[in-house]
Amino acid sequence: MDAFVTRTSRKRKPSPEMELATPANETQEESTDLKLAILSSLHPYIDQETLLDILLAHDGNVEATSTTLNTRQLITKKPPPSTIVTSQTSLRSFTTNTTTNSDSSPPSKKIKPLKGQTLHLYDPKDVADHTSCILILNFLPQKESNSLLLELLEESKTFTQTTFKLFDNIVSSPHTSAFYVSTQTELQEQKNEYVYNGAKITDVRTLTPFLTQILPLVQQTVNHQLQTQNQPTTTTTTTTTQKQHHSPSWIPNAALVNHYSGPSQSVGYHTDQLTYLGPFPTIASLSLGVTREFRLRRILSKLPHLGPQIAIHLPHNSLLIMLPSTQENWKHSVVPTKTITPHPISGNSRINITYRHYREKFHPRYTPRCSGCNVPCVLRVATKSVENWGKYLWMCYAGNVPGKQGCDYFKWAQFDDDGNPVSSSSGT
Repeated sequence: MDAFVTRTSRKRKPSPEMELATPANETQEESTDLKLAILSSLHPYIDQETLLDILLAHDGNVEATSTTLNTRQLITKKPPPSTIVTSQTSLRSFTTNTTTNSDSSPPSKKIKPLKGQTLHLYDPKDVADHTSCILILNFLPQKESNSLLLELLEESKTFTQTTFKLFDNIVSSPHTSAFYVSTQTELQEQKNEYVYNGAKITDVRTLTPFLTQILPLVQQTVNHQLQTQNQPTTTTTTTTTQKQHHSPSWIPNAALVNHYSGPSQSVGYHTDQLTYLGPFPTIASLSLGVTREFRLRRILSKLPHLGPQIAIHLPHNSLLIMLPSTQENWKHSVVPTKTITPHPISGNSRINITYRHYREKFHPRYTPRCSGCNVPCVLRVATKSVENWGKYLWMCYAGNVPGKQGCDYFKWAQFDDDGNPVSSSSGT
């Protein structure tokens, strides 16, 4: 397996969503610390993180890890400090047979992390194996990616923070952004008809020259990946069976550009709003500038077999495609970090372009309204109970509108095989 890393999370005060560490877990952590101490004494010039990576690749076997380090001669002397941007070394060579005969090499085994650990993924194959996403590195030619980055860094100087209502308080997002569409007609529609977080947005822009230039490639790449995925019409889990609805063609007609200035700027765990996308949407995300961690966490994380939190490291010029079912089954975030390796062009800044397909059948003119509050509803997937998980519902969103109180109005939503709304039933 390529560049598959696990790290033990720091001990924190227990919370309602976090299980207390068991004595067995504590013993295992101490054992790992002891093994790392032994390896550090044998290989003093290799840093702890690299030692942990290779130790985990050998299922905790100290002797095998030490042998690999000696035979591979990973590091012959302590390297001098450097500010050059580097990439994660592949771990695939440490988890497969070293013989030159590929037919006799056993397949590499997936590393199963302990409860509470985060899986760090760098390689497209690992991302495909462990998530419902596709990672494409070096998506654009180098010259084009750098030109796009420079263009959007200049644009980002006028980006603003998004404000929204949270628990009766008006809060701002910990990063800045701007919304882009292709035409002036779409721009006016976005300003006058679309509602986000209970309000209309005023800062809508038409695509920049370089954003316009790469748009056909984004559309072609995503549609090709959707066709080659050959996903079944249903996804079966131990909790429910979800029917996958596919739009005939994915058209990126809206782009949200985010700017993360420095390691502390972030976005918390969330799912992208489905109101104008419909069920099982596909979303493409192009990263430019400094590398940041894109975290994924199962929505029904209390089910132990669904796995731990996952961190996908997104370098400059990488395209992450969130396939259908990602928004229904996962929450995602960009977490703050203490340190990052500066990018030669953007320094500590990251630009992220999130492409979405706003579908005609989910235009605001078709959005149901709350019968009591007369506020446009939002489309969500039920996640709070196993019994209803996988169902979709239109919910009153008045509670997120400044100056309004929310209510418990909702109605169940139903869709045809193309994901278009066909009928709905009310509930409370």
